[in-house]
Amino acid sequence: MSIGDIRLNVVFFRTESGTEPVRKWLKSLLASHRKAIGEDIKTVQFGWPLGMPLVEKIEPYMWEVRSHVPDGIARVLFTVDGDMMILLHGFIKKTRRIPPPEVATARSRLKQYQEAGS
Repeated sequence: MSIGDIRLNVVFFRTESGTEPVRKWLKSLLASHRKAIGEDIKTVQFGWPLGMPLVEKIEPYMWEVRSHVPDGIARVLFTVDGDMMILLHGFIKKTRRIPPPEVATARSRLKQYQEAGS
């Protein structure tokens, strides 16, 4: 893979106050978790569009990257805007279904992003 092969540039969603929730969440994880998640995001970045088992569409304009980590499956919910992959929300879950509050958080951030006009 080379820089010329990048299909999506990865961008962290930024709140109005300037915080980047996904970056903060990633920094709170073990290095091994960050590495697994980072490698999967890189796969999406260079291989977009992708499908299961790595990427699943959650709803219009929202997908998830699934990364297997020792204590469950890390999920990073994202949207695509042109050539940008905007990371909206991240969490680790142990159940099959995504908890509704997690999707609601990502949906809220997506709406903020869209209203801000990027």
